[in-house]
Amino acid sequence: MHIFPRFLLLLGLAATLTPLRAQGTRNIGEVRVDLANAAIALRVTGSTAALQSLAQTAFNAHGRYRLVGGGQAYGVNFTAVGANQVRVEIAKGAAAAPVHSETVTGSTLRHALLRAADVVVAQTSGLGLRGFFTGRLTFVSKRTGRSEVYVSDLFLGEAKQLTRDGAHVLTPRWAPDGTRVIYTSYFRSGAPDIFASNVTTGARETLISFRGTNSGAHFSPNGRQIAMIMSGEGSPEIYVTDAQGRQPSRKTRSDTVKSSPCWSPDGSQLVFAMEPGPQLYVMAAAGGAPRRLAMGVSTYAAEPDWSTTDRNKIACTVRVGRQYQIAVFALSTGVGKVVSKAGFDGVEPSWLADGRHLVYTARDRTTSYLCILDTETGNSTRLGGVDSAALQGSVWTP
Repeated sequence: MHIFPRFLLLLGLAATLTPLRAQGTRNIGEVRVDLANAAIALRVTGSTAALQSLAQTAFNAHGRYRLVGGGQAYGVNFTAVGANQVRVEIAKGAAAAPVHSETVTGSTLRHALLRAADVVVAQTSGLGLRGFFTGRLTFVSKRTGRSEVYVSDLFLGEAKQLTRDGAHVLTPRWAPDGTRVIYTSYFRSGAPDIFASNVTTGARETLISFRGTNSGAHFSPNGRQIAMIMSGEGSPEIYVTDAQGRQPSRKTRSDTVKSSPCWSPDGSQLVFAMEPGPQLYVMAAAGGAPRRLAMGVSTYAAEPDWSTTDRNKIACTVRVGRQYQIAVFALSTGVGKVVSKAGFDGVEPSWLADGRHLVYTARDRTTSYLCILDTETGNSTRLGGVDSAALQGSVWTP
């Protein structure tokens, strides 16, 4: 059976994804691009093997850098100086004396290391890039045999199971303050309803449970409203409620299927997918006539995510031939560009904090993995090993 992105999941057309436990020869999610001329040569060391390994994993996923054992532009060393503190020292070339040294505190030693790695990006990228290593994930995994929602750091460390419902679950998304995750689940009613769970306590609340389909919920940037799809009045339409799922206000009126509403960074507009195609459309968050975004690279575009760092960029899933890939639409030029370069499906993009990289789902007919994609080069890095099958990730930046 063909694998469809989440635009069609609620119609029951997608195959069930089953994690594979032994795929040493598989390469789903990995695309290594020759970055010799464009990337900064970085030598990374650490006071412990664990620190060095995590730092190398982080920079290996960043398209601005290539890891080397010598001949580096910068040498970076990370040293644990406390239970939750890491000192980072940055030296130019092979020089012994650092040009920058800083002690960083985190919630854990692992978190401190990722914060220190973000310091390195700010000090060495030369492009004014913001680090993204401290981003947090929420995602769906079947590691227990049933789909459940999890939260973790960007590299699937310190993972925490958020739901234990034993029900089909879809599209988890963060609240802007990182305290809650909102998602669609078939829990209790056997129909798609919208729930929110507290990240700290795991307490669950039902936000939307009207008749019909309730899906695709997305918090506004200020956290005061939620956009979603509801079909209780007939065709799937975009509604906006307050943060507790109350006072629903219908924003679209047509017989065409709609999905995946996402807010603009200032909260004034919504981008969403709509049939035929589907294709992407933008409209005022208060309602009004939708305006189509002519991607130019595909007659199929869905699952949009609007970058909060570079407000000119909207990432989405497009169909190229018989595969799905990730594309970026530039609002300033009105031009779309396919940015993934893979022999597997790439779907469900979610922007990272620098406006250059994003997390997406790489998958084939039998499994899926969360990956980091550099939209400038096409470099793709799988998060976790062959036992880390997951899908539908969303990123929150503290």
